[in-house]
Amino acid sequence: QVQLVESGGGLVQAGGSLRLSCAASGRAFSIYAMAWFRQAPGKEREFVAVISKNYNRYYADSVKGRFTISRDNAKNTVYLQMDSLKPEDTAVYYCAADPTFSGSFYDDQEYIYWGQGTQVTVSS
Repeated sequence: QVQLVESGGGLVQAGGSLRLSCAASGRAFSIYAMAWFRQAPGKEREFVAVISKNYNRYYADSVKGRFTISRDNAKNTVYLQMDSLKPEDTAVYYCAADPTFSGSFYDDQEYIYWGQGTQVTVSS
């Protein structure tokens, strides 16, 4: 069992930065692929970024070059550094964990543990 708790969301102006954190319970954190998803009002949840246990990183095209995912296994924490934020980045951001890592990492059905979400609002 893994529990995930996100933090770091808030209100920021366009062009600004935020860093989200996701703290995980459990001793097996290092074996999980960790991802960030987001859901804007009236839209489906979408993939943002993933980092595997071997530190392979993949990003959605919409955030590539602006967002950076990282992990600190000693702290059981995954981060999402978000720079050059745009109003369209406004959403609830969720952290997710997957004990396996497949080619379907962009599919939220692959992930079995989820956090409660943290709101990110980018004003224009």
